[in-house]
Amino acid sequence: MAKAKTIFVCSNCGYESAKWLGKCPACNEWNTFYEEKVVNSSAGVGSSNGNRTKSVPKKLKEVAGLETARTSTGIGELDRVLGGGLVKGSLVLVGGEPGIGKSTLILQLCDKVQGDGKVLYISGEESAEQVKIRADRLGINNDDIMFLGETNIDNIQEAILSIQPKLVIVDSIQTMYSEEISSAAGTVSQVREITARIMRMCKDNGITTIIIGHVTKDGNIAGPRVLEHMVDTVLYIEGERYFSYRILRSVKNRFGSTNEVGMFEMKNEGMVEITNPSSILISDRKDNPAGSVIVASIEGTRPLLVELQALTTPSVFGIPKRTANGIDYNRLAVLIAVLEKRAGLALGGQDVYLNVVSGIKIAEPAIDLGVVLACTSSYKNVSIPQNVVAIGEVGLTGEVRAVNMIEKRIKEAEKLGFQKCIIPESNKKLLKDNFKLDIIGVKNINEAIRNLQLKN
Repeated sequence: MAKAKTIFVCSNCGYESAKWLGKCPACNEWNTFYEEKVVNSSAGVGSSNGNRTKSVPKKLKEVAGLETARTSTGIGELDRVLGGGLVKGSLVLVGGEPGIGKSTLILQLCDKVQGDGKVLYISGEESAEQVKIRADRLGINNDDIMFLGETNIDNIQEAILSIQPKLVIVDSIQTMYSEEISSAAGTVSQVREITARIMRMCKDNGITTIIIGHVTKDGNIAGPRVLEHMVDTVLYIEGERYFSYRILRSVKNRFGSTNEVGMFEMKNEGMVEITNPSSILISDRKDNPAGSVIVASIEGTRPLLVELQALTTPSVFGIPKRTANGIDYNRLAVLIAVLEKRAGLALGGQDVYLNVVSGIKIAEPAIDLGVVLACTSSYKNVSIPQNVVAIGEVGLTGEVRAVNMIEKRIKEAEKLGFQKCIIPESNKKLLKDNFKLDIIGVKNINEAIRNLQLKN
C-alpha cells in the first residue's frame, strides 16, 4: 500500500519543507506555505500506467532534425514568434492576463490547421456549449476540431492516445489534476505532475501540444517556476485590457529566436494580425499639439514608431507629481532631473505626466531623447514638427548616446514619410546607407532642443 506523507510547499516557488515556515528560504516570500499530502507511488512521476518504453542510447548524428517537421499555424504573426511554425512533438506554454485573448487566439489557430489532422481541444474551465458560442462568433468551421471537457489527467491521457491527434490544446493547466496527488488542482505539485505527464506523452508520440496558463498578479505564470523550464516554448500575450492592441512575446524558444514579437488587434472577429504596426500606432495623430513626439523603438527585431505625449502643469501642492504610462516611472524621474540640471528647465514646481499612446509598453532606453523633447515641448508650449522622429539614449550628464539597429529605425521612419530624424552623433558617423530624409546628429540634449527651436 502506498504511503502518504505531509509536506509544506511554497506556492510562489515550489520549495518543499517538512514543517511550516513563515518565510520561504528560497524566494523570501512571507506566508506562502500550505500543507499538502503526497502519495509516494512506486510507478514514479509521469508513469502511472507503468507501460513506458525504455530509452536506448543512439548516435546524435543519426537523429533526424526537427526543423523539417515544422507546421505553419496559418497566422503570420504567430509563425514569426515561433520561428517559422509549430515543431512536431513540441510543448508550447501560452500565458496572459484574464481576458487578454489567449483562448481566442488558440481557437483561431485550431481553425487554421484544417486538413492537417485532428485537433483535440481539452478544456477544464468551459463547457462544449461555451466553446461553441465563441467558435461561432469567430467563424470557426473546422470539422477536425474535437472537444473534451475533462480535468482528470488519466482520462485525458487515455483520450489522446486513442484519438492520436496532431495538435492538442490544454485550457488551462491549472484546472487539471492527478488522483495520485491529494492536493487540489492548480497547486504546485499538481501543476508539476500534470506538465510532466503531458510532456512525456507528447514527446513519445510526436503530438504537438499547446498549454494555456494563468498568470499571477505579478504577471508570471501561476505555479512552480519549473513549469517554464519543462516546456519548449513560452509565449506571453501582453496589452492593456481597455486597449485593443496585443503583443505576443516569446520569452523562451528552443526552436527559434526570443527576439521576435507579434502584433495583434482584438476585434469582434477575434485577434487580427497587424503586419505594419507603425502605421496603425500613429494613424490618429492629426493635429500637432505641444508635448507630442514620434519615437522609433525596437520590439524584438521589428522597428515600431509610436507617439509619446507629455504634459507639464504647475503643481498645486508642494510636492510635484510624476506619472508615467507605458514607460518605467523611475526612468521618467531620472530624465526630468537631467532636464533640470543640464538644460536649465525649472520642472521642480511642475507636475509631469507622460503617456505612450495606444497602451504600448516600452522598456528600451532609445526613447529617452523623445521623452526629453516631449517634456520640453510641453513646458515651453512649443510644438515639435509632425515630420520629426527622435531616437537616442540620454545619459546623466545630458549626452545623447548611441543605440543599436539605427538603420532599421531610420528606414521605418523613411517608409512612413517622415522628413527629419534626430539621432546620436556617434550613430550618424557610422551610417552607410543613403537616406532620403534629413538626418541630424546631436551630442547632447541641448543641441536637440536648439535644433527644434524649443528654447525661448
